[in-house]
Amino acid sequence: MPHSQTSAPRDSRAGVRLARGASPWLLPTVATAALSLARARRSGVAKAVAVPATALAAGMLWFFRDPEREIAQGRVISPADGVVQSIMPWKDGRTRVAIFMSPLNVHVNRAPLSGTVTSVEHIPGGFVPAFNKESENNERVVWHFDTELGDIEMIQIAGAVARRIVPYIPQGTKVEQGDRIGLIRFGSRVDIYLPEGVEVAVEVGQKTVAGVTRIDRD
Repeated sequence: MPHSQTSAPRDSRAGVRLARGASPWLLPTVATAALSLARARRSGVAKAVAVPATALAAGMLWFFRDPEREIAQGRVISPADGVVQSIMPWKDGRTRVAIFMSPLNVHVNRAPLSGTVTSVEHIPGGFVPAFNKESENNERVVWHFDTELGDIEMIQIAGAVARRIVPYIPQGTKVEQGDRIGLIRFGSRVDIYLPEGVEVAVEVGQKTVAGVTRIDRD
């Protein structure tokens, strides 16, 4: 189900929007900053609060940015912005590509292929830092997509700071490659399992861009 070479690219508009699911963090932070700035001239306390509150609000706006992307061509594209943390052959013949997302990365994840969401399962767990091996037991959301390559599994893993994963779409949804499918708040990890016989095109330490970096090789 790859894109046609003659079709207009999706997400090609310039601009940045805020991620869905960011409101519980953004609204109180921005409100505090706005209130303290408004009262800063008349109150020393408000003036003292205004600087850190404004800096925090600006940081939140940066953390929850959701830029438009021109979706790349390719069978499997990266579901996440970040750095390839590991590439590991699995017992069943698949290859797991783990992508670590720092707090500075865009936190919105995208569909690696076109297809149908056959399962979205939330699994409770801990909050070990996402770069730790034990993070595999963290809170996570396991996705399965029915695609032209068969079943594709993708896992969103919460980290020490990222304590909430927000799926955007339910089971049964048909997605196009590069569609936004969910948000992990703050730093975290996304794993994608490539089917047996699919060669990995990225390397450990390589930066990835969701919807842009190709994960597999022809």
